[in-house]
Amino acid sequence: MDAVDLARLQFAITTVYHFFFVPLTLGLAILTAIMQTAWYRTDNPVYKRMTKFWGKLFVINFAMGVVTGIVLEFQFGMNWSEYSRFMGDIFGAPLAIEALLAFFLESTFIGVWLFGWDKVGRGVHLAAIWLVALGSNISALWILIANSFMQQPEGYKEVLDANGNLIKVELNSFADVIANGNVWVQFPHVLAAGITTAAFFVLGISVWHLLRKTGERDFFERSFRFAAVYGLVGIIMVIMVGHTQAQHMVETQPMKMAAAEGLFDSEDPADLSLITIGDWEQRKDVFSIRIPSALSLLAYNKLDGEVRGINDLNAEYKALYADRYGPAADYIPPVAATYWSFRAMVGAGFAMLGLAAFAIYQMVRDRLGSNPRFLRVLFWAIALPYIANTGGWLMTELGRQPWIVFGLQRTEEAVSPNVSTAMIAFSLVLFTLIYGVLMFADIYLLAKYGKLGPVDEDEHTPAADAEPSLVAG
Repeated sequence: MDAVDLARLQFAITTVYHFFFVPLTLGLAILTAIMQTAWYRTDNPVYKRMTKFWGKLFVINFAMGVVTGIVLEFQFGMNWSEYSRFMGDIFGAPLAIEALLAFFLESTFIGVWLFGWDKVGRGVHLAAIWLVALGSNISALWILIANSFMQQPEGYKEVLDANGNLIKVELNSFADVIANGNVWVQFPHVLAAGITTAAFFVLGISVWHLLRKTGERDFFERSFRFAAVYGLVGIIMVIMVGHTQAQHMVETQPMKMAAAEGLFDSEDPADLSLITIGDWEQRKDVFSIRIPSALSLLAYNKLDGEVRGINDLNAEYKALYADRYGPAADYIPPVAATYWSFRAMVGAGFAMLGLAAFAIYQMVRDRLGSNPRFLRVLFWAIALPYIANTGGWLMTELGRQPWIVFGLQRTEEAVSPNVSTAMIAFSLVLFTLIYGVLMFADIYLLAKYGKLGPVDEDEHTPAADAEPSLVAG
């Protein structure tokens, strides 16, 4: 591997590690706030215990997300200095707002919530957890505003050198950066994914206790009901917004959609691939099962309409960017990785839809304890949202290649020029090991306190039970 490949691999690994924590934080903050609202409205002590128990797990995950997110920003200066120089004037603004506004908001009020039990009014305390949930999701919004510029650049002006070569981009309209069409299909998708992740996390821990009859049946049946409804709402939102996102992709990044479908040649009407075994180097199908006209239906809400293929788009880009990169440059992303990551995301998503719907059915029929096999499946289904989240992120970023900023800067142009392969390899190994330890610590703590179950409210609070080093982090 050269320096570019190692830098990409390092950023991918650290981002996957970080994104392991983010969706759960986004969704569990809202669910904890909903539970506390139920306690505020009904004064039922079970809801207070639920708030404290699930809030404790939220705090552990939140702390890990903060720690793992810090390293990502340093990489812009370490491995991607040319990217930072090229578009730092635009990329820096959303990141700064995220840190100064959203992160401070959630960090401040998580302290109020953690240490404010019985010290501030119930209304103030309830407002604190809702502000934590709001801050967490606003933080995600600003990160996605920055990422959306990379997917669909808007609101910029080009800066050229004396020879007319593009050397950087500068902010021209902050309103256009915020109003970027990609943001408003990507952010709802991430929000819904967070809701779904939290729901299946709560379902999994709840059924573990229900199967083992740990003596908290009412507690975990109520948690199950909250999570089942929450999860069904979340996964339906994921699928609906995902459909809109796919249509936006066809319009703005047709190569990504073509790679996600393994569509080498343009079709009208276009067939949807259930499974394609392809010769990715020769850019042709070897074996494929497709649903006639279904890709056109996905793209245009009708049974006809052209979806452009990889070969045609690559030829178009070769002609369009020949003056900048020469006629031999290639514009095809890693097709196999994009194709299979898309299927991992979609497959896991529809599996969760079926499980969430059946969980609601079991709940309505009051048969939660009558089907232990289904409960065991739900426990292992904790992994499904993580598979979907990781697959979706990989497809989003890999499908944009070879661009780091679509149409403006190729990935190989963005890497730091004075960082050697050995230096990147060393930091890659170091970061992977450190993140692996943090991942193990997070899973260990979540499993430990999840298995422990709720404690009596007069014994501990989430602040008292949480690891001191994590709370400080």
